[in-house]
Amino acid sequence: MHFSIKSNILTKQNILFSPASIGPLTLRNRSIRAAAFEGMCPGNKPSQLLFDYHTSVAAGGIGMTTVAYASVCQSGLSFPHQLWLREEVLPELRRLTDAIHREGAAASIQLGHCGNMSKKSVTGCLPLSPSGGLNIYSPTWSKKMDAQDIDFVVNSFGEAVNLARSAGFDAVEVHAGHGYLISQFLSPYTNRRTDEYGGSLQNRARFMQRVLRSVMQAAGNDMAVVVKTNLRDGFRGGMEFEECLEVARMIEAEGVHALVLSGGFVSKAPMYVMRGSMPIRTLTHYMNNMSLKLGVRLFGKFMIPSVPFQEAYFLEDALKVRKALTLPLIYVGGLISRSKIDEVLDHGFEFVQMARALLNEPAFVNRMKEDEAARSQCVCSNYCIARMYTLEMACHLHRSDLPNCIQREISKNNS
Repeated sequence: MHFSIKSNILTKQNILFSPASIGPLTLRNRSIRAAAFEGMCPGNKPSQLLFDYHTSVAAGGIGMTTVAYASVCQSGLSFPHQLWLREEVLPELRRLTDAIHREGAAASIQLGHCGNMSKKSVTGCLPLSPSGGLNIYSPTWSKKMDAQDIDFVVNSFGEAVNLARSAGFDAVEVHAGHGYLISQFLSPYTNRRTDEYGGSLQNRARFMQRVLRSVMQAAGNDMAVVVKTNLRDGFRGGMEFEECLEVARMIEAEGVHALVLSGGFVSKAPMYVMRGSMPIRTLTHYMNNMSLKLGVRLFGKFMIPSVPFQEAYFLEDALKVRKALTLPLIYVGGLISRSKIDEVLDHGFEFVQMARALLNEPAFVNRMKEDEAARSQCVCSNYCIARMYTLEMACHLHRSDLPNCIQREISKNNS
């Protein structure tokens, strides 16, 4: 898809830096900081670190930056250093969005609920899930959601949109992928219900549709609504492409403004989301729970299998969705160079999302504007991912305090 300004056809070299709209919102360019969990909200509140990171990305030229995974209610939290969107945090979030806007970027916030991927010490209650039972990857027992639970979470998504508006955000991104609660309802692997929320895909999608209707009603005509969904769950027994395409069609039918095409299940196939290998030594180095630390050290390679990394690793499936849908599509997954971003945009995607490249270099977008051959120095070692389960996300290239064991692991994984 090409766009014209003053009758000049935009080439693939300058689509990236042309403005474009998501519903009522116009971005200065086609780049979006993806909603990768930052781990920068100790006590479930925004920190100065969160403020500094997102404002640096905004100053670095991004069209819109997304504050990642704000839980819509306490039961949706998966970590103690994860944002819980509620009244008491609005002043700090408003300070953040005001600063982002001063840098010329738009501000988005991802809304989600983790479902069974938590524990009582974090949520204050037994974790919720479509079918209840044990999640061995947390590990934790979860409660099967009843009608009252479902209604509460659906309403919480709508209330979160109003809170986001009060905090100065321009857009919300609903997390319907990666094995979080909406995705747990969609996937036959985690949804074994026999009522109107289980069985057929239409039934499994009912919870998602109710959430999106709650969100769209609250969004009105002044908030952009983006949804993140899977192209595949990434493991045998999960959703495959054809069902995921049908879900994408359902999302489009709800009138949302744009769709992010991702994939994977963080509790079952996490590296399908991120690609490469998980640095197990790094992951366990920062853990405080000794029994969990030992278990992951012994069995982590089997529980978190590697998936080869390549640039734009979701592109083949995403192109099939581009042919089937008409709403704006946001490509995410393995973008670390200007040349590949241009290629993706030239295929008809309206926007691109990045995370690891911007953690490595917050001003990467500005550098791409000056250099069409720009390439991120990110080597996708996934140190940042392994670290963020316990501490804040950080690029290993910015750390001077790495122990030798972690340095050796990073070197081995990158060789």
